[in-house]
Amino acid sequence: MPRTILYARVSTTEQTASHQLAQAEAAGFAIDEVITDHGVSGVSVPLAERPDGRRLFDILRHGDTLVVRWIDRLGRNYSDVTATVRELLDRGVTIRTVINAMTFDGASTDPMTRAVRDALLGFMAAMAEAQAETTKEAQAAGIAAARERGVYRGRKPSFDREKLDKVVELLAAGTGPAEIARVAGVSRQTVYRIRDDPAAAERALRAWRS
Repeated sequence: MPRTILYARVSTTEQTASHQLAQAEAAGFAIDEVITDHGVSGVSVPLAERPDGRRLFDILRHGDTLVVRWIDRLGRNYSDVTATVRELLDRGVTIRTVINAMTFDGASTDPMTRAVRDALLGFMAAMAEAQAETTKEAQAAGIAAARERGVYRGRKPSFDREKLDKVVELLAAGTGPAEIARVAGVSRQTVYRIRDDPAAAERALRAWRS
């Protein structure tokens, strides 16, 4: 039986999967399953390389509907987003957005209809990438100004001292990232960041006096 699956990419502490689900349900979607990637960049990490993005690709079947708040939840890289959408449409998956209630599918065989659809999707993907670049430039300017004033502390860590110590302890014991995330109460991406650069994690805590 075809299913309706919501994909929610949560890249900041201000965003939540529950909020995106509530928006989808308020828009009239009956969601069968929610798949969420936490703390993952939509610019540098392709959908197929995200922990739950891979699972999304695995479970979507012909006739299923993929719901996203907006195309930028799939990513903010033009090439990745357009390739992802084409693959899903070719697979027979319908993509629907909560914002503006847009629907994209591969059912039409009319070349003009397909051209208009692809042009709109390309425009949306390009806008998502452009917005990401604008945000990045603004952040860089703000960071530079803060550094000049000597007040820049970097991004607030998503963990406290207790969680950091627990992650480090479990890493040393050889525990897998998924289990560490569950036990310590952090995302897998946080576990990866601590594993890859524990000194940076320590500096972040000190900067925020955690």
